[in-house]
Amino acid sequence: MKLDEAKQQFIQNWGALGTQWGINRTMAQIHALLLVSPDPLSADEIMSQLQISRGNTNMNVRDLIDWGIVEKVLKPGERREYFSAEKDIWKVAMRIVRERKRREVEPILNALQQLKEVEKEGNEKEVKEFTNVITDIQKFADQASRGVDGLVKMDEHWFTGTLLKLFK
Repeated sequence: MKLDEAKQQFIQNWGALGTQWGINRTMAQIHALLLVSPDPLSADEIMSQLQISRGNTNMNVRDLIDWGIVEKVLKPGERREYFSAEKDIWKVAMRIVRERKRREVEPILNALQQLKEVEKEGNEKEVKEFTNVITDIQKFADQASRGVDGLVKMDEHWFTGTLLKLFK
């Protein structure tokens, strides 16, 4: 397989995978392109290589920067902005996990806390069942949140070293 064909296939597959991570296909494709590019790319280069509009490019690059997996790169003497992806896949994965937790898990935890504070009026049996279910879900979500926090804090070298020991 030629390099250009392999790059295109990778970009398409990463785009499909990104939708499962909770980001849109184009955002994941831009990320894939930046991952495999040896040098930072301008918005014009991204647009040209992926055949997407300027607005789509700018919006998705901003989102990737917000997620912390792409950064702006300033080149001396250049007026255009260039963009580069974090190449360390462990860091990328941890940033995605952290961002998804912030966007998805934390709002659920807040909502569950508010739901627990239901008024104790009405059918006592229904109120008790409702609060028990909400409390159980909140306990599970809290444990999942703490697990994600532990994973994010884990030192890469410790993790890699432990994996290598397991395979010996």
